[in-house]
Amino acid sequence: MAKIIVQMLVESVKMELPDVKTVRLQWPEGYESEFKTGQFITLYWPHKPKYKRAYSLSSCALDRGHFEVTVKRDGKMGTSIVDWIEAGDSLFVIPPTGRFLPVFDPPGKHLICVAGGSGVTPFRGFAREATERNLSTRITILYTVRTPADIIFAEEFRELAARNPRVKFHVTCTRLAPENLWDGRRGRITPDWVKSFVDDPAETVFYACGTNAMVEAVEHLVMQDLGLPKEQMKTEKWG
Repeated sequence: MAKIIVQMLVESVKMELPDVKTVRLQWPEGYESEFKTGQFITLYWPHKPKYKRAYSLSSCALDRGHFEVTVKRDGKMGTSIVDWIEAGDSLFVIPPTGRFLPVFDPPGKHLICVAGGSGVTPFRGFAREATERNLSTRITILYTVRTPADIIFAEEFRELAARNPRVKFHVTCTRLAPENLWDGRRGRITPDWVKSFVDDPAETVFYACGTNAMVEAVEHLVMQDLGLPKEQMKTEKWG
């Protein structure tokens, strides 16, 4: 069945960082969507229908009445959204799809979520749903950014980790000078760092969202170094 494309009002916008904006799209009256956390929607401007871009939902399936996407200034669509979109505007929305879904069943799974830059946005939805539903699922987010100023949802992830002891949020910074103050990890994501969080490989599902190079490195770790089946690896990559 063809998906119904719907024009949605921009209910609100929030600048997360100078180059990252969260956009909340209000469902029109009578609209319903049985979407899943981790899926993506495709957006385009009414006056520029040929410029379409898919964005992971940063909201979760428990959020009803709206979709949220968190967009980085990148390319024609991302730049126009970050620089120009405001409450009261509208966008056309192709409904949610995709298979980058958190494995919440059976209970007790450990989701290790590796992200770079704006690739962390779907994991906000993972952590929010698991926390709101009080699930036994463990979620460990390993996030690489250039500097602490580039962390998206820093405060919210820390609040979720404080509310839910099964959610862990770890950041590593790649471009900090030695004199810069930062009490967290420095350097790129390495296989040894990722493996240090694995206590039961059979019950672990790996997620990687970010650049091709980063995602492929995690794929190699999971399937070659750890020898786990492809079914325990889910990816979203770009560029």
